[in-house]
Amino acid sequence: MSDERVIVGETADGSDVALPVVQLLTGRGFVTGKSGSGKSNTASVIAEELLDAGFPLLIVDTDGEYYGLKEEYEMLHAGADEECDIQIGPEHAEQMATLALEENVPVILDVSGYLDEEVADELIKEIARQLFVKEKKLKKPFLLVVEEVHEYIPEGGGVGETGKLLIKIGKRGRKHGLGILGISQRPADVKKDFITQANWLVWHRLTWENDTKVVGRIIDTEYAELVSDLGDGQAFVQTDWTEADVRKVQFRRKRTFDAGATPGLDDFERPELKSVSDALVGDLQEISERKERKQDRVHELESELQKKEKRIETLENELESARDVSNAAKQMADALSNPNTVQSKLPNGDEELRRLHDEVVELEDERDDLKADLEARKGRIETLQTELEDREERIEALESELDSRSDLIRRLRDETERLRNRVDELERDGERPDESADASVSADAEEIENAVADVEAGDSSTDDAIVHGGGEEFEFGYVSVDDPETSSRIVVANDRREFSDYLETAGIAEPVERGSERSRCSTETAAVVLAILASEGPLDVDSLSVRVGRSPVAVQSLLSELRSESILDRSDDRRYGLADDVRSKLVLVAGDE
Repeated sequence: MSDERVIVGETADGSDVALPVVQLLTGRGFVTGKSGSGKSNTASVIAEELLDAGFPLLIVDTDGEYYGLKEEYEMLHAGADEECDIQIGPEHAEQMATLALEENVPVILDVSGYLDEEVADELIKEIARQLFVKEKKLKKPFLLVVEEVHEYIPEGGGVGETGKLLIKIGKRGRKHGLGILGISQRPADVKKDFITQANWLVWHRLTWENDTKVVGRIIDTEYAELVSDLGDGQAFVQTDWTEADVRKVQFRRKRTFDAGATPGLDDFERPELKSVSDALVGDLQEISERKERKQDRVHELESELQKKEKRIETLENELESARDVSNAAKQMADALSNPNTVQSKLPNGDEELRRLHDEVVELEDERDDLKADLEARKGRIETLQTELEDREERIEALESELDSRSDLIRRLRDETERLRNRVDELERDGERPDESADASVSADAEEIENAVADVEAGDSSTDDAIVHGGGEEFEFGYVSVDDPETSSRIVVANDRREFSDYLETAGIAEPVERGSERSRCSTETAAVVLAILASEGPLDVDSLSVRVGRSPVAVQSLLSELRSESILDRSDDRRYGLADDVRSKLVLVAGDE
């Protein structure tokens, strides 16, 4: 590529003018001339030759006149118009630079359609910056063409960020492979540092004195006069790689459609342009869609913010109104508390004040009545809740009592059946029991029948009765837990009353009575339980409930209360027995007997 050249025109003697490709791509060029002199044609010719040679470039098109290149070349036409291949903004800058440098995609950056000049300026700046950054690494020969360069690098006035970046590319871009070509119809308006640093310049026809003076300063005063006589397409070409300082060149006409030509009366026919592939603009389209989604979200948030601000304003107004009402109420209260003030402001002060006072008193009485009624209702609700709880407890007690009576009836009937079977056996064996034994059995049977009748009738006095044979004594003893074979006689009692007397004598009747009252069992049942435990030793709840004919729940309540009175102890296997001191007291009583 170092020796490759492109032909752009010819000299007066018909010799071809060939420019070295590497100088065009990496150098600093400047093309100028008044409108219609051929400067844009020259830039298009250079672009066509580079594209024919396979070298991409990026053209900053400020007037929308370079899209005609698409008649022959597949180029990406990006900008703001719908006629562009893709609509882009500053957010696309990095992807545009990537396509141009890494994907070898020629780009026409059409900034003529941006209504906001700041957006266009930002877009150019960001793309130029991305090109400069990427070229530091790639070092690939590439040409950036900038139309109307005086708008970014003005001679008078300040240079913006975009202009500073273009000057930086002009000074330092060459070592990285990035060249720049500035185009302007007013050289007098272009910063002279940019022009003097250019290593190839093309001067088309200029007629304004300030512009011709620039030609005189840069080339020679002789050319300052000659430049105004140049024809269309003619130019003085000044390069630093040829022996001749200045050559007069007739640039050829560009082959592609001249979109920058002045419109005439003839019908305008837009040529068929080459389009780029969908895949080429896919990433750019995705960036655009992301931006649109972001903008939609921004609009949505702004709308929500406006709603919140309106809501805040409404609340502030309501707060202000509330304050006004509060102040008015306070003023009224102050006025009512000062009868003189009311009387002075009301025609009938006394009468109006009395009326207001009566209304206040009436409202207060009504409020007090409502409070009293509410309290009464609350009290009634609490009473009903208490009654409901009492009834539920009574129902539970009755259910437990019913279970106990059912068990007792079953046991009594079983005992009656046993006695009758015994009598029948004796009669079958031909043995006639003596009259006393027969009377005893009959009495026992009758007593059991009466007990059943009493239980079924609801009389609970029989629940805890001790049933015994005809006059025979019950011996109550204690069996040691450690040695079940050993038993010691403690008390000999013939009936329940006699055993209760022993409890009284031993000084434990009172705690037994207290525990019984707190439980669901009577004192008589407690005496029976103590007698059984004294006779048989420790037993569990279920065994005791069967023996005394009460439900396990009732017996458990009795055992727990007797344990709390230190009458009973409970072992680890949940069996209940007489406490040691109770057993010793009963032993002493037995000894006294």
